[in-house]
Amino acid sequence: MDLYPLWNSLRIAGISTVIIFFVGIFAAYYIAKIPRVIKGILDVILTMPLVLPPTVVGYLLLRVLGPKHTIGAWFLETFGIRLTMTWWSAVFATTVVIFPLMYRTARGAFESFDETLAYSGKTIGLSGPFIFWRIRIPYCKQGLIAGTVLAFARALGEYGATSMIAGYTPGRTATISTTVYQLWRTDNDALALKWVLVNLAISFVVLLAVNMVEKKERKRAG
Repeated sequence: MDLYPLWNSLRIAGISTVIIFFVGIFAAYYIAKIPRVIKGILDVILTMPLVLPPTVVGYLLLRVLGPKHTIGAWFLETFGIRLTMTWWSAVFATTVVIFPLMYRTARGAFESFDETLAYSGKTIGLSGPFIFWRIRIPYCKQGLIAGTVLAFARALGEYGATSMIAGYTPGRTATISTTVYQLWRTDNDALALKWVLVNLAISFVVLLAVNMVEKKERKRAG
């Protein structure tokens, strides 16, 4: 049993999760401060990948990153780098797909933050970055952890956009999801079932971990 799909899926999900953790937090924090009308428009745009079919997301990415389109053509001609059909091409797809999960969760956590804590910090001379990292983030930690874990689990199981922009090449771009589909397509149900069980086991462990963290936080708060 070739373990490359497992390793590839974990690194793609890990890289994507790190990216959306920071981008999602800062987007949620700053968008929450802008006027309501603009915030509503940006919310719709940033949340769109959550409701679009993954294959549509993949198609739109191909229209931008493909070797015959805009950014993709420029990278290929300038640097000789192809932005599609590589393992890291899947990072683009998973990042776009899971971003709304982190963004919406982080926004909800920030909206529940008691702003009087920030005002109190400013009155005693604390800087904005200090208040953000040492007061606001710890206060919203539970929501941010939940969003991060859910985003990672979603990235681990992403198929539609990933298959379109990265394809399926054994030992190069294969992930657990694309491997399951290819094995099923070639009537190798036994091996496909093994990969399904691997994915289920990882998802179970990840969700169990977040439940344990939330339980620990509730006990500490109590």
